[in-house]
Order: sequence, then C-alpha cells, then structure tokens
Amino acid sequence: MLGIGILKGLGETGRNFIGSYFDPKRMVTVQYPEKRLPLKENSRQFPFLVFDGDEASIGLRCVACQICEKECPPQCIYIEKSKDKKPDHVGKPQYYPAVFDIDTSVCMSCQICVEVCPFDAIKMDNQYELSTTDRFGGLLLNRDRLAKPNGYFQKLHPTDAAEIDLRREEERVKAVAKAKADAEAKAAAAKPKAATATGGSTVPQAPTASA
Repeated sequence: MLGIGILKGLGETGRNFIGSYFDPKRMVTVQYPEKRLPLKENSRQFPFLVFDGDEASIGLRCVACQICEKECPPQCIYIEKSKDKKPDHVGKPQYYPAVFDIDTSVCMSCQICVEVCPFDAIKMDNQYELSTTDRFGGLLLNRDRLAKPNGYFQKLHPTDAAEIDLRREEERVKAVAKAKADAEAKAAAAKPKAATATGGSTVPQAPTASA
C-alpha cells in the first residue's frame, strides 16, 4: 500500500510522544548541553598519547617508531625522533618523540594509528566539543596537548585499559626476573675466577732460621 512507511513512522512518533509523559525511556531527546547521554566505551573522536606516572616527559609510551605516521591514510601525523633515549616500563632504553603533531582538521578518526601501534601508546579520545576560532593553530595538536595519563585512558576504555595494564605488568615482572637471573649468573661465574686469582697469588713463607 502506498504510504505505509509514512504511517508507520508517524505511529512510532506518536507512541514516543504520548509515552514520554509516562515512561522516561520514551524520552528520545535530551536537553543538550545541560543534559548529556553517556558515551559508549568504543566511541571515538581523535587520538591522544598515553603516558604512565605523573609526568608525560618521563612516562610517555610512544617510542617514535613512526609506524602510525606511515600508516595514517590522510597523513595528518608528524613525528620527529629524539636524539637520546629513556627507559621504558621494562627498563629498556627507547627513543621518544621530540615532536608529535596531529592535524585534527585532516584526521578522519579511522583509528588505524591505534591498531598498528605496537606499544599501546596512542588511543582514541571521545571528546567531541572541539570547535575553535583558530582554524590552524587550534586544530593542530602537539605532543603536550596530546599527552594524557593512563588513568584518563582507564576511564574512557576500562576493558581495553585493564587488558593492556595486565600485559604490561607481566612484561615488567618477566624483565625484572630475567635481570635478576642474569645478575646471579654473572655473580656465580665470577666466584671461581676470584678464587683462582686468590689461590695463585699466595706467597710461600721463608723457613725460620734455627737457633
């Protein structure tokens, strides 16, 4: 029948309108911005960089491998690698980004940078109120503006963050155990050498002259 779809749509609208007076679930709209609907855990807008601890300059997970820069479809990521290194969560010296910029006016929120990152250093934010009067500088996010603590990531994506934290802790424990075992092995190997050196340096005593 011609127009049956329109009648069904009007019927659904009418049920929601009348039902909204009795059932809060029928309230299909909210008075934004005074009221806001909770965002889904997997909602995403633009990327941000995760750091551990209290200081981004020390705990930044990114090692400037530049994989995300190469894989980014719109090429909106720009990275410059540092000259020196800093220890990561397992104590291994790693490079870090001296420069890390993302042009959000070009970013298409595809999340490919997150999927290809082998260090869980870049994740997707859910902030969507990002309008600005500065169309260039305001939309170009540098390393300092992108860096956010792991606690922030845990609030946005608790399931993903818990899995990553567990894996990183296991890696840290294994690294500590390996370092301890290596130190004990070196100490054990050094003991026979020390004993040999001590035994070979013994000087025989001269016989005492009889009266």
